Amino acid sequence: MDEKKVIGVDIGGSHITAGVVNLATHSMEENTIVRKKVDSKGGKELILDAWTNCIREVQKKSDPNFQIGIAMPGPFDYAGGISWIIDQGKFKELYGVNVKSLLAKSLGISEGQIRFENDAACFLQGEVCCGVGIGVKKAIGLTLGTGLGSSRYSGGFAKDAALWSSPFRGKILEDYISTRWFTQNYKERTGKSIKGVKEIIEDNENQGVVKDLGREFGQSLAEFLEKIISKDHPEIILLGGNICKAAHIFLPFLEEKLNQKGISVPVKISELGEKAALMGAAHCWAF
Repeated sequence: MDEKKVIGVDIGGSHITAGVVNLATHSMEENTIVRKKVDSKGGKELILDAWTNCIREVQKKSDPNFQIGIAMPGPFDYAGGISWIIDQGKFKELYGVNVKSLLAKSLGISEGQIRFENDAACFLQGEVCCGVGIGVKKAIGLTLGTGLGSSRYSGGFAKDAALWSSPFRGKILEDYISTRWFTQNYKERTGKSIKGVKEIIEDNENQGVVKDLGREFGQSLAEFLEKIISKDHPEIILLGGNICKAAHIFLPFLEEKLNQKGISVPVKISELGEKAALMGAAHCWAF
């Protein structure tokens, strides 16, 4: 493959990150990375201006006519570029808006230079192209955070698996595998209200509670993965997202439970971190 460079973009609920990705070497040009905060509860113009300004900064460091691959949360019409995100506390003002058209106009490029892909699928694509999953032919990816993202890879470009709503213990999987589960259970046991997993693992006064939560979370995830592994037969499970910063409190229990079931499929934490999604998004132009 001849050298080809693409601007990869990762859209989050509070930020946008962009940078140039070399598809020939499957590498990130570190000096081009730009990260900006975004008020996702703001108006349409405010959000699009923030996205435009970030991408323009990257363009100034490279070729302004680059193709752009964007990792975007759903629900979203990825081919058409229209946002259907509603009632998620973010991007409400973009509901029903043709984001692709407005962004292309703002950047002074054609709509054909922009592609959108599901953010969970981009995470997995990034890891199998450039990270810990290089060389595998079949993989499952989970992004563990405020919500649960999931994807499948079996060649080509990874696909959104939409496992978050899978039935689990009389509820849905996301009720047990998310930041929400950690914060709710932590408050029940300590009386403390916290925003995220980072505060939990830094709590030196309640290490017994932290260990118990890690055990329960790891065992719940293993219980679900057992079903997915038996159905999909992946070579590897790849985990990303902010909860992975607390992998040391749940990963040993997850692996222990899988081993008890005779399951030897490796579970790996993302090597690329926040870069995985934007590198994966750029690789949508490789197909």
